[in-house]
Amino acid sequence: MESRVLLRTFCLIFGLGAVWGLGVDPSLQIDVLTELELGESTTGVRQVPGLHNGTKAFHFQDTPRSIKASTATAEQFFQKLRNKHEFTILVTLKQTHLNSGVILSIHHLDHRYLELESSGHRNEVRLHYRSGSHRPHTEVFPYILADDKWHKLSLAISASHLILHIDCNKIYERVVEKPSTDLPLGTTFWLGQRNNAHGYFKGIMQDVQLLVMPQGFIAQCPDLNRTCPTCNDFHGLVQKIMELQDILAKTSAKLSRAEQRMNRLDQCYCERTCTMKGTTYREFESWIDGCKNCTCLNGTIQCETLICPNPDCPLKSALAYVDGKCCKECKSICQFQGRTYFEGERNTVYSSSGVCVLYECKDQTMKLVESSGCPALDCPESHQITLSHSCCKVCKGYDFCSERHNCMENSICRNLNDRAVCSCRDGFRALREDNAYCEDIDECAEGRHYCRENTMCVNTPGSFMCICKTGYIRIDDYSCTEHDECITNQHNCDENALCFSTVGGHNCVCKPGYTGNGTTCKAFCKDGCRNGGACIAANVCACPQGFTGPSCETDIDECSDGFVQCDSRANCINLPGWYHCECRDGYHDNGMFSPSGESCEDIDECGTGRHSCANDTICFNLDGGYDCRCPHGKNCTGDCIQGLVVSASIKMGKLCITVVTPGSRIVNSAAACKGKLIVGPCLAQMWSVNSAFSQRMSAARAVSQTLARLTPSAMTSPRLAWTK
Repeated sequence: MESRVLLRTFCLIFGLGAVWGLGVDPSLQIDVLTELELGESTTGVRQVPGLHNGTKAFHFQDTPRSIKASTATAEQFFQKLRNKHEFTILVTLKQTHLNSGVILSIHHLDHRYLELESSGHRNEVRLHYRSGSHRPHTEVFPYILADDKWHKLSLAISASHLILHIDCNKIYERVVEKPSTDLPLGTTFWLGQRNNAHGYFKGIMQDVQLLVMPQGFIAQCPDLNRTCPTCNDFHGLVQKIMELQDILAKTSAKLSRAEQRMNRLDQCYCERTCTMKGTTYREFESWIDGCKNCTCLNGTIQCETLICPNPDCPLKSALAYVDGKCCKECKSICQFQGRTYFEGERNTVYSSSGVCVLYECKDQTMKLVESSGCPALDCPESHQITLSHSCCKVCKGYDFCSERHNCMENSICRNLNDRAVCSCRDGFRALREDNAYCEDIDECAEGRHYCRENTMCVNTPGSFMCICKTGYIRIDDYSCTEHDECITNQHNCDENALCFSTVGGHNCVCKPGYTGNGTTCKAFCKDGCRNGGACIAANVCACPQGFTGPSCETDIDECSDGFVQCDSRANCINLPGWYHCECRDGYHDNGMFSPSGESCEDIDECGTGRHSCANDTICFNLDGGYDCRCPHGKNCTGDCIQGLVVSASIKMGKLCITVVTPGSRIVNSAAACKGKLIVGPCLAQMWSVNSAFSQRMSAARAVSQTLARLTPSAMTSPRLAWTK
């Protein structure tokens, strides 16, 4: 009964404690099909369409197979599973009718540590496992799973608590012996069979997973109730409560003994003392500390500012400060050269002979002190200064504080041009006119602090602190608020903004490199992003395809950089941000407009009449060009030229020149020259050309040289053709 009450209590208190997000931590997941790397080359299985297209599904065939994890892969599985008492087996399957087979098996030799089996003959699901006492157990769940239909199966184990879900419906829930996952080395992992010869599963499996987490069935069926902790959680919570109760009992006993001892101590008198600057003072003892009169009261030091008396001094004496004391006392004086000196005070003056000598006030008389004169200076004369109270010069920047000063606690010595003075530290005020003694300023009591609402001012030596009141959170040195909207993420600042808490709210300020009002911040690129680029971060442009550079200002030359390879029938033409494979001369696109130029086709100049073959020669189409040939071998009729002729037509302005090999007559090139026949000076040269093929290239080079001597700027690109 107590267990049920506790379970209900923890369901209310920790209702969402065991709820996991729908995403699964990869460190807690074993994706069996992915890790086994099944594929077309795996004997006995083949990939087939599954219940869904999100993951791969495999058909386990009725043929010999060995679907077993490698030693390394199995050990990776067992490292996650070993000695865990909370895990879930998930599988989506379609089992052949009447088939009895093992879904997965984890065993060592003949010991089955965890084996899930579906029997189509008996219409039941079986779980074989070993308990902590190493005894074998089998749990049988009557259910028709081998019906050649798709099913989602999940078996969740939480300590001794077991839940079987099929198609997101809770079918069975049992209390069993706690399964042992103390898997020894050499344990094997099989899928779809018990071993090489037995327990063949026939059908399709998809999404085979082991989740080492509470309520793992939520990953398969997100809509299932998951408000209460698992059995393993409950056992852990009960154990924690027992531990806390034990701690509480021991703590209560200690407190009771402490109270008894305290009661006995109150009956005794214990003198409380005070300690200041290493000195211990007894109760009610008083002492003077600088310019304060202090008393030890109930273990606490209480000080008040010392009130100095103003006594009447006798003749030839006056009030003066004494080292180590706050108030002035009467001291003997000396009158010398119109000035007053106190007992022990020294000064340098010029003697009648002009020598700087040292005098000291002693017994109300200035007496000469034996001296070696002024010390030597190590600075140029331009850096030497004369002091008003001494005839000896000093160098600029001389450290007067190093000689002797009377600056006490909370007062510091400062150098002036010709003397040293005392100055109170920050947060302190002077107790006498020479600033040798200073007292702390209580900014809290005097209202000289900056603590805002929801804070308490606490005085500190030389400063103050603003302490948050109970239940408030600090937002800066002087302010506190009921809750920090920035820390609790209760703000509307942009992800690229900084959140600053204020009293009763917050402020949003865009980060450096971003502009906006804080609730909306956009990246700022000082040079802008060109060619359609977008500013995605501070001075970072995301360039469109084909451009690069800090501001996307540089076009990528895909042709020269080798990023693209055009077809051999096309030339690569660089364009701003892109490229184009343009068909070469003699080719045209077939209408498919392939980016790489594969759609370029040869132009049939003969069939389209785009050739320049003259008279009764025959046009032969070639890949990327054409050829003009005589119909009867080397001998042609009409105006055809006998023997080898290399001809070319060149247009020079309005003139058309037909160049032929010497020894041959000129052919009327009607296509190129529109019937006009003009003879150029090159005909005066003579070459001996026969019909041998070896001479054809020589003739062609001769024609090329002739063409080159003509005016290049006036020529159009000539076409050379063989005429037989």
